[in-house]
Amino acid sequence: MTTPPRPLPRVSRQDPLPPPGPGDAPHVWLARTPDDEVDAERAGVLDAGEVATARGFRNGSDRRTYVEVHVGLRVLLGAYLGMSPRDVPLVRRPCVRCGEPHGRPAVEGDPIHFSLSHTDGLGLLAFAASPVGVDVEKVPTPETVAEIAPSLHPRETQELTAWPLPDRPRAFARTWARKEAYLKGIGTGLSRGLALDYLGSAEPCAARLPGWHITDIPVGPTHVAAVALAVRP
Repeated sequence: MTTPPRPLPRVSRQDPLPPPGPGDAPHVWLARTPDDEVDAERAGVLDAGEVATARGFRNGSDRRTYVEVHVGLRVLLGAYLGMSPRDVPLVRRPCVRCGEPHGRPAVEGDPIHFSLSHTDGLGLLAFAASPVGVDVEKVPTPETVAEIAPSLHPRETQELTAWPLPDRPRAFARTWARKEAYLKGIGTGLSRGLALDYLGSAEPCAARLPGWHITDIPVGPTHVAAVALAVRP
């Protein structure tokens, strides 16, 4: 398990930050959904597409989470890269399956790699010198675990049934967060079959996968999270 993430700054501009270097652990930042709507100055950090996406959320909490995380993304990228947050050249990589431009988000030229995730009141951002994926999940209900667990890797499904019933939802969430962080890191997302890769639910570490280092991130009693970093063999 890695150290707790840093709190995301609620500002429209951040002092310069040294970016993570080759071999460094990812820089991970935690956002909490604000109670208030984001003020006009901070919302002005986003581009037209991001503003349109934010306005498309019907749920106010989901909208505030999206804005908080995406403003934080631009602010931190600006601090790492020495530019205005609004001017950070965000692009979409080609999909690794079909080649269309709807793959993982990136900064043009890859001067730094990043990943983001948000769900039910929390958001995470990870930055690294190599491809990285991050995921945060709310601990689900036992009914959700029973429905989805059979779609995981057979060893994971079997492993989860061995956990005591009270501990099973958190073990499932831990497995899922590790798996989704890895799938984001390799660029496929959930289009890759959930049963193909074994990440496991055991504490304190995920299973080893060639070329990747996957660790849990402590985010509190109601959520679990993980970060996956591409490493040299």
